[in-house]
Amino acid sequence: MPRPTAAQLAYGSCTVIFSTLAMLLLSQTSSSLGIVLITLSALALGLLVAMTVPLPKPAPSAAAPLVRERVPVQFETASASVSVSVSSAPEPVREPAGP
Repeated sequence: MPRPTAAQLAYGSCTVIFSTLAMLLLSQTSSSLGIVLITLSALALGLLVAMTVPLPKPAPSAAAPLVRERVPVQFETASASVSVSVSSAPEPVREPAGP
């Protein structure tokens, strides 16, 4: 079983603390059974959050070489007689009126 990452520990701990405080404040319970149930449900929620945090992807091993997709290369030829016109403001585009 892999060890939890720092992000998993942080997210799980914050979830446990904040969800426990929120449920205790919202329920306003004073019984020990209610406090135990809230605490256990907060721990379960923290564990769920910690386990669903995306894990970092493992590095590719040397046994499995990377397969790269071959992309054809297009070459463009430059001609010596290229004329370039630079305009500072674009021309307005006129569109036909709608129906």
